[in-house]
Parts: sequence; C-alpha cells; structure tokens
Amino acid sequence: MSWSMAEVCRVSGVTSRTLRHYHHIGLLEPESLGPGGRRHYGDRELRRLQRILVMRELGLGLADIRRALDSERDEVAALRRHLSDLVAEHDRLGSLIETVRRTVDTMEGDGMTAIRPEELFEGFDVTHYDDRARTQWPEQWEEAAAAGRDLTLEEGERMRAEAVAQLERMAVHLRAGRPVDDPAVRAEVAVHHEGVCRMWTPDADAFVQLGRVYAEPGPWREVYEKVAPGLADYQCEAMEDYARHVLGESR
Repeated sequence: MSWSMAEVCRVSGVTSRTLRHYHHIGLLEPESLGPGGRRHYGDRELRRLQRILVMRELGLGLADIRRALDSERDEVAALRRHLSDLVAEHDRLGSLIETVRRTVDTMEGDGMTAIRPEELFEGFDVTHYDDRARTQWPEQWEEAAAAGRDLTLEEGERMRAEAVAQLERMAVHLRAGRPVDDPAVRAEVAVHHEGVCRMWTPDADAFVQLGRVYAEPGPWREVYEKVAPGLADYQCEAMEDYARHVLGESR
C-alpha cells in the first residue's frame, strides 16, 4: 500500500516541509515519485519515519539518526533497542514528575526549606550534554571531568546544596522584578561564576553559552523551572549581562 505526502503528514503530524527536508538530506527517501514530483510512501518508509521520530524524541540529531539507520540491518532488533531507551526515558521522566510534585507541594506549604538538594536534582540526567561538551569545549570538558573525579561524596553534596541555595536566591530576585543588571543580581551571578570556576574556567563567551544551555529545553531548564517559572531565562540573561559587563572588561 502507498500513501501520499499529505496522508503521511496527517497520520504522523510531520509537516510536508520536514518530509521534503528529510528527502533532500537522504534521511527518508519516498517509495516513489509521481507526476509533478509528488512523493508517495510505503510501509517500509513509514516504519523508517517512526524510527526517525523516536530517535528525535530521544534527543539524537539528524546526522546521528542517519548513521544509526544506515548501519542497522535488523529492524526488529533496532526497534527493541528504541523501546528499551523509551522505557528508560519514561522512568526518568516519572522521577522528574515526582520531584516537581514534591517541589510544588513544598512551595505551597512552608516554602523551599524542606526540599533536600538530592530531591531537587533527582532524575537529572547529566550525560545529556556530554557529547556536545566534548565536541564544542574539549579542553574545558576534560578540566571539568578531572575536577569531578576528584570530588568526594561530601564535596558533591555540598556543591548541590550550594546550587539549590543559589537557585532560591535568584528566584527571589526574579519575583522581586529586579533587572539583570541590578548590583544584587550581578553579585549573585558572580557567586555562580566562582562556583563554575571550581570545575572549569569559562571566558566571557563560554559563560554566555553556559547560560544558554541552562535556558534551552533539557534537564537544566527543568531544574530551574522547578524553582520558579521563568527562572531559566532570567538566569541566562543575567549571565549574559555579567559576561558582557564584568568578564568582558577583564580581557
């Protein structure tokens, strides 16, 4: 059986522009091309599209997806691996949901004081950023990895507690409506910068990029948004301001 592009878009939720892009980069070839270049897709192509969408949900880029699809010949075995990955992600998200629920319950009660650092960061997947960090900042990644290996359990717990305290203080500034160039906000970002420098030393540009990592969709944004809606973007803007007006001046 064959389906037109319009039918595939309707059943999958993928846009025609996306399907044309997948065809252009060789990720998803249509089964056939009709008059006027009309694309038609068969069962095999629909299963391949399903796998593409699954791997996108798991956070893979298009280049990595293509390599995975082109290197695997056993479709059933590949789908079983995807299923295992999805189950693991489901369990992680379930843990995050419970963490956020506890946070909300506590905030509606006596505030954040009852939340332990390990509860706020429960379900947080630190490996989410590893591959990109190795590629974009290899020297800094090695520096941070070495520092992390040297941390004792007590030091790690103390750093998590300090991170929670910083999140709470930034949330206070956010709720008070203080601009990111307010001296109190800059002072708090300075504390954050000092903490980062314990693991690796970012210059102004790297500090800006780190703030953007906090704000982009992913585990870090989830942590910030647990404390206060809008906190991830506020932190990002404050770090950019600090990098431009403080770190930039020190070059």
